[in-house]
Amino acid sequence: MPAEMEAHAITVHLDRLLAERGMTLTELADRVGVTVVNLSILKNGRAKAIRFTTLTKICEVLTCQPGDLLGYESGER
Repeated sequence: MPAEMEAHAITVHLDRLLAERGMTLTELADRVGVTVVNLSILKNGRAKAIRFTTLTKICEVLTCQPGDLLGYESGER
């Protein structure tokens, strides 16, 4: 299987953080300087990567740590 097709176990908690902050995806996109489409891809867990500069800006805007935004769920439960 090609590397880009491999599944990953990273979860994204952007919906929860936005709800806790009372912020919309559009507002976050404007404040971070990325498109709503790209944030939506991240929010829905379909992103293949995130730039550290983007992660930094998201954490600054949402006043959070990377671990608040991203999680790891092992397939072994």
